[in-house]
Amino acid sequence: MIEVKGLVKSYGTKRAVDGVTFSVRRGDILGFLGPNGAGKSTTMKVITGYLAPTAGSVTVDGIDVTKDPVATKRRIGYLPESAPAYGEMTVTEYLNFIADVRGFRAKDTRLAQVERAIGLTHLESVRRQTIETLSKGYRQRVGFAQALLHDPPVLVLDEPTDGLDPNQKHEVRTLIRRMAAEKAVILSTHILEEVDAICNRVIIISQGKIVSDETPEKMHARKSGARLDEIFRQLTLSDA
Repeated sequence: MIEVKGLVKSYGTKRAVDGVTFSVRRGDILGFLGPNGAGKSTTMKVITGYLAPTAGSVTVDGIDVTKDPVATKRRIGYLPESAPAYGEMTVTEYLNFIADVRGFRAKDTRLAQVERAIGLTHLESVRRQTIETLSKGYRQRVGFAQALLHDPPVLVLDEPTDGLDPNQKHEVRTLIRRMAAEKAVILSTHILEEVDAICNRVIIISQGKIVSDETPEKMHARKSGARLDEIFRQLTLSDA
């Protein structure tokens, strides 16, 4: 579903992503890990078409992101970091707006998609509140709802459980697992517990390069007992 080949993204003389190559199949939940500034969010922004690559290629469901960005965006649900939204809108107004942008023009179809997204993310109790009045956890749920609204085959989630309490984290992880059989999922996280709970693959990136691509079980076996920051340090040193 996702093919990333030789991806490079530079900002002036700074190379944020440096020759990254990987693929994600339907049914994969890929955990994208790395220390701050490693290139995770930049890679995800290029995959979603938010940023143009400096070199290399990205295809989503066989479609080149740079050649047909609109078609690829139809196939992607994207939750960016901090879940930005229009604070003056109510939850229902915002999701109706997103549904309209996504092309659901018929009223019945639009309402059905909005209700489905609200139900999946348990937003019923705050649907009439303006987004600016919501807690961080609920704002995160609203961001997740907009990513799911059009039922895309690919989900790109940047810190999807950020700001959620333990029960909410469990709900989101359960939802991701339930949907994964029909979708390709990439999620970035700094929580090792999250990787163990839902991911079947782990890519660790450091200084713009992939230093590890394996299952969570193999990562734990090789770095038994290590904390995530220690795993980052060990892998970076071994790569150097």
